[in-house]
Amino acid sequence: MSSSVKPKVVLVHGGWHRESMYNVLKKYLHGIEVHTVQNPSSAPVPPAQLGGLYDDARNIRQKVESLDGPVVVVAHSYGGAPTTEGLVGLEDKVKRILYLNAFVPDLGASLLGVLGGPDWFYGLDHVDEGYFEMLHAERVFYNDFDPLAAEMAAADLGPQSVKSYDEKITQVAWHTIPSSYVIGEQDAAVPREASEFMASRTKKTYRLPGGHSPFLKQPDRVAMIIHEELKLAMDS
Repeated sequence: MSSSVKPKVVLVHGGWHRESMYNVLKKYLHGIEVHTVQNPSSAPVPPAQLGGLYDDARNIRQKVESLDGPVVVVAHSYGGAPTTEGLVGLEDKVKRILYLNAFVPDLGASLLGVLGGPDWFYGLDHVDEGYFEMLHAERVFYNDFDPLAAEMAAADLGPQSVKSYDEKITQVAWHTIPSSYVIGEQDAAVPREASEFMASRTKKTYRLPGGHSPFLKQPDRVAMIIHEELKLAMDS
């Protein structure tokens, strides 16, 4: 049954990021009520106070539950994991999940398990102290940016807790909530074969030229995809 009520949009950021990463994209989402969340796993607090995946999942769920009416959730990168964990049981409210170059984990998975441990290609530091520092964001997250823009974007990143990548998924929202996936065809953070596999877990796949962070590089195209997801949500 179609609905005349346009869903609200909740934007979930990725690892090492802050919710302010979506400030550019929000300017392109005309006529949409947009909300962001700050994941505790990369909050602007001392590293010892960073939360884990379950804290992020509760935070996302609380935000969604606080909103009236239907919701479409857009999750980038790591944000796909706590979104997957946190939205189970909200099928009547969350009409769609859009995974944006994101992880789409299944039951029992952790991101460290998926990625093969802490010493993967991202180039990280401070693992023994309980947090990750992204050392090569310019080439991993922003490989399609010009050098100055990549440097400026990387300067906005903060530490990410190890436990957020180590805690395992205990429930899976994409099993019951219609979901879509955006593949960045030059993504240097999520290997192409991994993104293709994770996209196969969803109902619809979009493809964008460019890298891991299209919300900054091509926000107009990401906004168009979100508008399409809203239409699908209203038509369902």
